[in-house]
Amino acid sequence: MESVTLIAPAKINLYLEIIGNRSDGYHELIMILQSIDLADKINVQKSSIDRIRIRCDNPQLPTNKSNIAYKAAALMTSEFPEAFVKHGGLNITINKHIPVSAGLAGGSSDAAAVLLGVGLLWNLGLTQSELEILGAKLGSDVPFCIGGGTAIATGRGEQLSALPSLENIYIVLAKYRSIAVSTPWAYTTHRQEFENIYNKDTQSLAARAAAVHSRDIVKAIVNRDTKEVAQFMYNDLEKVVMSKYALVLELKEVFVNLGVLGTMMSGSGPSVFALCESKQQAEEIKYNVRKTIPNQDLELFVSQLIGHGIQLVP
Repeated sequence: MESVTLIAPAKINLYLEIIGNRSDGYHELIMILQSIDLADKINVQKSSIDRIRIRCDNPQLPTNKSNIAYKAAALMTSEFPEAFVKHGGLNITINKHIPVSAGLAGGSSDAAAVLLGVGLLWNLGLTQSELEILGAKLGSDVPFCIGGGTAIATGRGEQLSALPSLENIYIVLAKYRSIAVSTPWAYTTHRQEFENIYNKDTQSLAARAAAVHSRDIVKAIVNRDTKEVAQFMYNDLEKVVMSKYALVLELKEVFVNLGVLGTMMSGSGPSVFALCESKQQAEEIKYNVRKTIPNQDLELFVSQLIGHGIQLVP
C-alpha cells in the first residue's frame, strides 16, 4: 500500500460547560460532542524523501510545521522511528471543506486522519484506544475525531464515553469567513471574566464532571428526542464570544426568529448551528438565512449528524 485516502468529519458541540481550573493549566470541562457529515478529504502517501510535506487547497491553512496534520505525522515518526526508517517520508494532501478556525475541529479531524492513515501505511496495527492516546498528545478534540459519533468528553476534553449515536438529524451551519476565533483566547477570556464562579475544590470538580451522566440532555440523546436535545443545548463560551462578535450573536438570533428547534455556537465559535426537524426544513432555513443576511462573507451549509469518525475511502 503506497497511499490511503480518508474522510475526516467535522464535529459540533451539543453541550459545553466549564467546571473550573485544572492543575495542568487547562479547564475542567463537560462536553457532548457530535460528528457531522461536513468533512475534509485527506490523502497520506509514502514518499521516497525522508520528509513530511503538506499540501492544501485552502490558502488559509499553513503547510509548515505549525499545521496540526504535520504535527500528527511528526508524532508518528518520533513514536515509531523504525517504521519511519523502513517506509520513508510522507506526502499529505488536504482537500479542505470544513471552515478554518470555526469551532468545528477541522484541524483536529485532519490530524486524526493522519494518525490513522500513517498507521495503516506502516502496518502498525494500532487499536482505536492506542490512536486516541496518541491523539491526546496533539489536542483535546483529536481523540474524539478518531471514532466520532456522539460522546461525552470530560477532563480537558480527551476522556471519552460513548453515547447512543444521533444520526440522520439535520442542521444548518453558518460561519463568517472573515471571523476567526482563537480557542485559547476564548478560554482565557472566560477565565478572566468568570473565574470567580469556578469550582475551586478538585474533588468537587470530579463529582460534578461525573454528574453529567444524569443531565437532561443525556437522557434526551438516549431517547433520541431531538426536541429535548435542542432544549438542553448549552455552551459557556457563548458568553465571551458573542459579547465581542456581534455578527455571531446576530446569527443565533436570526435562527431563533426562523423557528428552528434549537440553536447554539459550536465550541469556541464562531460557527453557529441550528437543529431542524427535517432536511426540507433545513434547506428552507438556509434559504431564509441567506435572504435575511445577504452578506456573501457568510458561509451556509446543510449537514446531518453521523455516527462515525474517520473513515477510509475504499
